[in-house]
Amino acid sequence: MTRRLGSGSLVIATHNAGKLKEISALLEPHGVKCLSAGSLGLPEPAETGTTFVQNALIKARASAEASGLVALADDSGLSVDALDGRPGVYTADWAERQWFEGDPGRDWYMAIGKVEGMLQEKGADAPRSCAFHCVLALAWPDGEYAVYEGKAPGTLTWPPRGTMGFGYDPVFVPVGREQTFAELDPAEKHAISHRADAFKKLVAEQFG
Repeated sequence: MTRRLGSGSLVIATHNAGKLKEISALLEPHGVKCLSAGSLGLPEPAETGTTFVQNALIKARASAEASGLVALADDSGLSVDALDGRPGVYTADWAERQWFEGDPGRDWYMAIGKVEGMLQEKGADAPRSCAFHCVLALAWPDGEYAVYEGKAPGTLTWPPRGTMGFGYDPVFVPVGREQTFAELDPAEKHAISHRADAFKKLVAEQFG
């Protein structure tokens, strides 16, 4: 039997206010008060793993050890079958601007174009199947942990469509839909997303 989280405070291993808000809303009905690693002044560990599970655990364990509280981290990304699972854990890195480009933010259109360019090099018959992945890792200060994996399968389209998503959403068409994630109503997207799939598993085991 997996250890139960229960009510109380939980550190979300992120410095992103948007992600904290999203996760807090999902856990609030279960009596969980979420704090961000950023608000506690916790450092961001280097994500040196080669899988989503490894990176999620690195972040969760670092926050749990530094805060003395249970911590939750997620790691997510896109894997493209014809590209041998890339960009995978490097999904965000493919959108990273270089220092000489002047803007330290992410250029997602550049990343989308890189994926499309690599697919074009494979030829017109290259499969366009792909999936978004999300791994949620819970870590307790004493070293115990639990992992939940979510997946949203789909295909890549070109050119990009829609304005309501972010990242690779404008080129991702989920299975069973004709619209991209960026064309879907946000509530509909969140209901079928890879993160929603992982959270359903976490809630079922931790609070079910």
